[in-house]
Amino acid sequence: MRVLELYSGIGGMHYALRESGITAKVVAAIDINPNANDVYRHNFPDTVLMNRNIQSIDAEELEKLDVDTILMSPPCQPFTRLGLKKDALDNRACSLLHILSLIPNLRNLKYILLENVKGFEISEMRDKLIHCMESCGYAYRELILSPCQFGIPNSRLRYYLLAKRNNLKFCFKQPSLDNCLSSELLKSLPQSRHSVLAKKNGKINPKSDRICYTLDNILENTEESRYLIPSKFLQKRAWVLDIRTSESAGSCCFTKGYGHYAEGTGSVYCPFTDETIRLKYSEADNHKNNSDKQVQILSDLKLRFFSPKEVYRLMCFPENFDFPKHITDRQKYKLLGNSINVHVVSRLMLLLHNENENI
Repeated sequence: MRVLELYSGIGGMHYALRESGITAKVVAAIDINPNANDVYRHNFPDTVLMNRNIQSIDAEELEKLDVDTILMSPPCQPFTRLGLKKDALDNRACSLLHILSLIPNLRNLKYILLENVKGFEISEMRDKLIHCMESCGYAYRELILSPCQFGIPNSRLRYYLLAKRNNLKFCFKQPSLDNCLSSELLKSLPQSRHSVLAKKNGKINPKSDRICYTLDNILENTEESRYLIPSKFLQKRAWVLDIRTSESAGSCCFTKGYGHYAEGTGSVYCPFTDETIRLKYSEADNHKNNSDKQVQILSDLKLRFFSPKEVYRLMCFPENFDFPKHITDRQKYKLLGNSINVHVVSRLMLLLHNENENI
C-alpha cells in the first residue's frame, strides 16, 4: 500500500498502520498545524511531511504521488456537540469538501479510511461523503466505535468510514451504520496486548459492558504536584469532576481542553480508593456554606490530571512515542485531544485490507 496521510496531526494514523502489520509506506503526510508537524517530524523523521493547506493540493499532484490509500481525520469542530454545528457551511469543512472533489480523479486510489467525531453520521457532510463514495464506485462500511469495546479503559466514541473500490471485497457484511463490531468479527482479529491485558486482570466497563483492563496499567511515576488540580478548580468544579482510581476500568474522553478546563474534558485521577473519595466528598458536603473548608477537605484526596504520557497510553500510542522538548503540557493535551485511538484504527485497517468473505 502507498499511503497518503491527510490531517496527519501527531501521527496517530501512521502508528496505527505500523501496529496493523500491513505492508505499507506512508509516501506523504500533510497538516497545517506547526506544533503537530513538529511532533510528527520528531517521531517520523524519514516521512515526507508537507506543511500545507490541504485545499492547495490538486489531483495531478496526488496522482504523481501514486497513492492507493488515503487515511484522514478531518477537523471535527463543525460536527461536535460542543460546537456551533455549522456542518458543511463551516470554513473548517472546506478542506474535506476539496478532498471529495479530488477523489473522482484519483485513478489508482483503492482504500479510504476516515475518522471523525460522533455526530458526523447525522451531518450533511456525511451525506456528501457517502454520495462521493457511491458515485465514484466505492463500497463502504460505517461504524461508531469506542476503545472500551476493545478492552481499553477509555471512552472515545468516534465515527469511522471504511471504503474500497467495488471490485475489492469486504470481509464482513453490514446492512447499515453499526455501533459495535460483532463478537465474531472481533475474534477474527489478531490478539493484541490490549485484549490480553483485559482478559488477564480486567473488569467490566459499565459504559460498554465489556471487560477492560484497569488504569493502574497506564499510570506513570510522576511528580505529584505538577498535575494537581488547582484549588480554584476544586472550589468551582469539584462536584462535576469525573474521578478515577487505579482500579477503575474506564475513563472519559480526553479533549483538547484537558488540563485547562475541568468539566467535560476528561477524567482526573485519585491515588485513594473509591470509598475514601466517597467519604471525603460526604465530609465536604457538610460544609456547604464554607467553600474554603470544602477545598481543604477535598485537597486531601490529591486529585490530579492524568499526565500527557498517561493520556497517550490510553490512546494506545507506543512507548517510543515522544514529544519534542519545546512542546508544553497544554500543547500536548491539545494535540492529543485532536488525535485518534491508535489501536482502534489499526484494527479497522486490518478489516479494510482483508478481503476474505468469512463473516
